Amino acid sequence: MSTKINILVVEDEDIVAMDLCDSLQLEGYNVVSTVDNAADAIKVFSQQEVDLVLMDINIIGAMDGVTLSEKLLEQKKVPVIYLSAQTDPQTLERVKQTHPAAFLTKPFTIQSVCIAIEVAISNFASVKTGATITARDVQPETDNILQLNDVVFIKNNYRFEKILLSDIQYLEADNNYVNIITSNKKFALRLSLNAAMEKIHYQSLVRIHRSYAVNMKAIQSFNEHDVMIGKQEIPISRNYKEEFLKQFDFR
Repeated sequence: MSTKINILVVEDEDIVAMDLCDSLQLEGYNVVSTVDNAADAIKVFSQQEVDLVLMDINIIGAMDGVTLSEKLLEQKKVPVIYLSAQTDPQTLERVKQTHPAAFLTKPFTIQSVCIAIEVAISNFASVKTGATITARDVQPETDNILQLNDVVFIKNNYRFEKILLSDIQYLEADNNYVNIITSNKKFALRLSLNAAMEKIHYQSLVRIHRSYAVNMKAIQSFNEHDVMIGKQEIPISRNYKEEFLKQFDFR
């Protein structure tokens, strides 16, 4: 499973689709497919992992992009960003009924698309709290951990990077920062371990020390004093030992 944001591009102009795909890939996104009609879009959407859809309204076939968005959202709720030259009142009224993450008029720039994607992911992840994030809010120390189901998006150099919860090995407090250690990467965020634990809802992530929380499924061995995750020895403090042991069934 990809750890990048997976984007489906629905666009009937080949040159626009190719340029958009290439630009998004260079910006660090993963374009799962570019399609120009509803049938192919529905097929890709149902068979592949899609986090966000960039949708043209005027596409090939009887079904336009607005109706297609409705069909896709019936399968799974993801942010939809419209990219279109159609701005007549009737079309815009139909678009509003699908509650899009953004509407960008053609011609657009890759910078505006990337900003719309970041805001869309932020707002979509914040729905449960009722928070609304605008473009000016996309700052390196604001909403730097966003969760969607079994993944979290970590703010890294002004971009969200997707991490599977199961790939998190442990969290480590480091002065005013918390380090999120995965199987192959380390993220340093300016917030406390307590704040990180509040933002990441994952039952297997358990606090075992004032400076450490571990993914119980990543533990390779342990004794009453510490756990081993890979080559890292992580202490178990007396205050958290009981909570740690509660995770096991000793019957």
